[in-house]
Amino acid sequence: MHQQKADDMEHLEVFDCSNILIACYFNDDRGCAHENREHTLIYLCSGELEIEERGKKTVLHPGECAFMRRDNRMWLHKKVENGKPYRSIVLKFSRPFLRDFYRSLDNRLIPGNAKRDKTSLRVLPSDRPDIRSLFESVIPYFEAGEKPSEDMLKLKMTEGVYVLLRTDRNLYASLFDFVEPWKIDILDYLNENYMLDLSMNEIASYTGRSLATFKRDFAKVSDLTPQKWIIKRRLEAARDLILSGKKKVTEACFDVGFKNLSHFSKIYKEAYGVAPSWR
Repeated sequence: MHQQKADDMEHLEVFDCSNILIACYFNDDRGCAHENREHTLIYLCSGELEIEERGKKTVLHPGECAFMRRDNRMWLHKKVENGKPYRSIVLKFSRPFLRDFYRSLDNRLIPGNAKRDKTSLRVLPSDRPDIRSLFESVIPYFEAGEKPSEDMLKLKMTEGVYVLLRTDRNLYASLFDFVEPWKIDILDYLNENYMLDLSMNEIASYTGRSLATFKRDFAKVSDLTPQKWIIKRRLEAARDLILSGKKKVTEACFDVGFKNLSHFSKIYKEAYGVAPSWR
């Protein structure tokens, strides 16, 4: 529950309550690729958090909170600020939790005209007492190294959902947009299989859809075409491998599914402004 890791460059403490509430400390700047499989609320207690997604940078300061929509990939740069360590609290809303929450709602109170927002990152209005009290009430558990009761965890998660619903009624459509049970989640499948050489017909079939239904469902979760989404995902994965030093450029190119090194180098430079290099 309370894990620690330390070396000359960093000190990290993670308080993980069944992947429901997580609080982190970092004593040195740290960057990492982040792919949230669940809708996520992140609140910054201290330090600074720079979030890069689709070429856009957003900076969070202490007391600020952001909503990250599920199935999106971002680059998080966590920084020490004024000598204070990076410290954040995260709430992750699983699909089962959201389904149970939705069933408990009074149908008469659910807005019928809510529209699903495809924005991957949304910074919530600052200085909201409900946001501050929700997250800061978790800190004493971290400091004491005590796991809250399951009832308390559920209460905090419920508060988090209401924070979002009070922010924008359209978030009803984003939070409670569940796929049919006989269908495999499209982005879950593609995130696990983007490197494979599959046709659109094969992907549609493997996710339990006809090609027409697959294209229609995909348009609900991404502004990109499936082909462009796969290329973007491959480029992101290759970039992570190259920048981490785990793979040479040629190895990263073929590992993520590209077949031609020259083509890979060309579209990599178009996407990131520089040729692929581990340096």
